[in-house]
Amino acid sequence: MPAETTGELPLRTEADIVASRQAVRRLAAELKFSLVDQTKMITAASELSRNTVVHGGGGLMRWRIVEDGLRRGLQLEFEDTGPGISDMQLALTDGWTSGGGMGLGLPGSKRLVHDFSIRSAPGEGTCVSITRWK
Repeated sequence: MPAETTGELPLRTEADIVASRQAVRRLAAELKFSLVDQTKMITAASELSRNTVVHGGGGLMRWRIVEDGLRRGLQLEFEDTGPGISDMQLALTDGWTSGGGMGLGLPGSKRLVHDFSIRSAPGEGTCVSITRWK
């Protein structure tokens, strides 16, 4: 059982992106996710952390351990106050990239998790929430 059930990390630099991956690795291991599930969550977190820094101008990654009946999971929220996403349909299209990331983009991250939600508006920033269940 993780010592803490919630927390947050700043996302401003490349070092913060690395720290977010390390935190997600630790949390997923503490939840006893399989190695494959750990890798999926770390990969999605890495992509979304990079988006927050590169496209959103920096922000936060919030995490919490969630429960639904007997199942437990890890929920991550990536939030920035950057320019927002002007064309959500395009941003959620497979194969579309703005460059610089791992090439997974939002649709790739969405496929790696069980629950995915996004809200964004031009000039108001973006918030992406993902959850993976054990």
